[in-house]
Amino acid sequence: MAFTAKDVKALREKTGVGMMECKKALTEADGDMDKAIDFLREKGLAAAAKKASRIAAEGVVLSYYDKAAKKAVIVEVNSETDFVAKNEKFTNFVEGVAKTILACAPADVEALADCKYDGTDKTVTETLNELILSIGENMKIRRFETMDGVVSTYVHAGGSVGVLVGFDADAAMLDNADFNEMAKDVAMQVAAMSPAYLDEASVPADVVAHEKEILAIQIKEDPKMANKPEQVIEKIAAGKMSKYYKENCLVDQEFVKATNHESVGQYVADVAKKLGADVKINGFVRFAKGEGLQKKEENFAEEIAKAVKG
Repeated sequence: MAFTAKDVKALREKTGVGMMECKKALTEADGDMDKAIDFLREKGLAAAAKKASRIAAEGVVLSYYDKAAKKAVIVEVNSETDFVAKNEKFTNFVEGVAKTILACAPADVEALADCKYDGTDKTVTETLNELILSIGENMKIRRFETMDGVVSTYVHAGGSVGVLVGFDADAAMLDNADFNEMAKDVAMQVAAMSPAYLDEASVPADVVAHEKEILAIQIKEDPKMANKPEQVIEKIAAGKMSKYYKENCLVDQEFVKATNHESVGQYVADVAKKLGADVKINGFVRFAKGEGLQKKEENFAEEIAKAVKG
């Protein structure tokens, strides 16, 4: 598989490794970006890179909670420019989309298109097309997820990142100031530290095996580990996995506001004890605006015309 200078630049941005090493890695990996990252990690040149594509699209992420219905939604709507993302018509539309999702309960974005837009007789698609004509820029509802029960929401920096965090807790906790402070802290933790999994048990077996394999290669290439038995290398690799869990699992991460290096899980447990209640995190969703998307170099006047014509 061939690769371009743009691929080399993208790999450098993801890993922080020099251009020449990135070019060598892509050559060894036959142009495969994920394999190139693994190659650099095996050589000890790159940390455990998050293999998300470069964020390039504009738009907004919104998380919304209907406390009475105990239903939450997080939605991402993309635009082509930051200017439109800050437009009041656009932000009002996104909020309406969130409310529509909770009211209509569509299975996916395709089904959402046919739902009646919040408080109107028009479909979401019809409302979106009218907005495109009004503002003069292409827009797209990209994705959404919902969550039921006791949920905390957080939106960072005007919609660059949105978070939902679900809790196993009595609904009465929603009126408790200490619980709400803790819940917001956890949501902000997810926004800031971007955990990949809830806890160690949530990490897929193939991911664990892959990480251990990379650690084993790193250890074998360490001169200090020369001639060490395979069993010793495997044991050391398994021990190093604890660092992986602390970096990637929410409940194992060090709480960002910790005073004694306690984990997020311990922080939640401490608050639950103070409240005399049973409280645990049961899941989370984190959307970063435009993650995995690239800006397209297209004629957006034609895109708008196509969208309106259907």
